Parts: sequence; structure tokens; C-alpha cells
Amino acid sequence: MTRAQQRALTALWQRFGVDAGVAPLDPTVLFGRHAPLVLEIGFGDGEALATMASTDPMANYLGLEVHRPGIGHLLLRAEALALTNLRVMCADAVEVLERQMPDDCLDQVRIFFPDPWPKARHHKRRLIQPSFVALLVQKLKSGGQLHIATDCEDYARSILSILNATSELNNRAPGHGFMPHPMHRPPTKFEQRGWRLGYAVRDILFARRDRIE
Repeated sequence: MTRAQQRALTALWQRFGVDAGVAPLDPTVLFGRHAPLVLEIGFGDGEALATMASTDPMANYLGLEVHRPGIGHLLLRAEALALTNLRVMCADAVEVLERQMPDDCLDQVRIFFPDPWPKARHHKRRLIQPSFVALLVQKLKSGGQLHIATDCEDYARSILSILNATSELNNRAPGHGFMPHPMHRPPTKFEQRGWRLGYAVRDILFARRDRIE
């Protein structure tokens, strides 16, 4: 962690940070307004998240990450861009979703380049599993979107299979396959590295079907 990142964690956390715990989160209180809520899980160094929050001021953005240098980097960018629609948590996504995130509160969930755990014996460690998808579905509003991107072909096809088998979700891509690169998603550092290595990036976009009361 650089000195600047450490300074950001100390000086800017009160402004942008949200402490993890067990109390339910109230997005209106967190952001001081009613607006669509976008959750990004595992934002890395935060450059893409800061860009999206900056170019989409009408939405509220909540980022979850456990890597403290990346959080520090994002806080510096948030300060430089004078963002008012961004909040950050240093916490495990599953714990936050289970303990603190209200049901039916998320307009979008974005997960860009999760760890692919490429070895077959490690696939059970992958984030995108049926149980995790079921948890996300519980937190999405009707019509809320789940957007995942990966440059690991095996992982992409595994994710696509899991989501296509989830009855509460509807694939937004023609033919129930992958989506073209959406304009709202800026390239991440990992994506640019993947391009240099010749990897194909897969975008997967699903929407929560309307709930039947």
C-alpha cells in the first residue's frame, strides 16, 4: 500500500466509507437521496467504478472490495472527481448481502473479472455458484440487472450455464448467449491485460424477471 492510499483510508473513509456489520443498510440514508442503486462486487483498483459513477450521476454506486490498496486507490479517485454518488465497503460480499443488504433493493449488480480459479480442483472456490446467484436474485428488484464480465472462457461458459438455469433470471442477449461489450462498462486493467494476451472478453447480462405476488 502506498502512503497516498494509506492517507486516503485514514482521511477519506468517513466521507466515502461504510463500515461492515450486521445492521441493515438503508440506501437512502447512505446517499442522502432516492436513486437507482448499483452494486459492484470486487472493484479491484476502482478506476472503472470511479469512471462509471462519474459519468452516471443520477445513480448511486456502492463498491465492495477486500483489497485495501485498491480501496485506497478508489478513495483517491473519488476525492479527485468530487464524487457524491459513491460509497465503499471493505467487506466480504456474501456477508454483506446476507446480513446487511435488504431484499429487492438493487437495480444493478456488476461483477467484473472475478477470480477464475482456473484449475479444475479449485472451481468450487469460484464466486459465481448457484447458491450465490440465488442470493443475488433475492436482492435484485424486479427488472434489476446482473452484469458479469470475464476473460476466462471456461468460467464464462460456466457462468452462462448457471444463469440460464436460474428461472428468476432472463438472458438479455440474443440467443441466450453473450452480450456485446456494453458502452457503459469502461475497460478495466485486467481487461486491457487480457487484450494484450489475446483473451476474448465475455459480457453476460441478465435481468430479474417480474416477481409474482
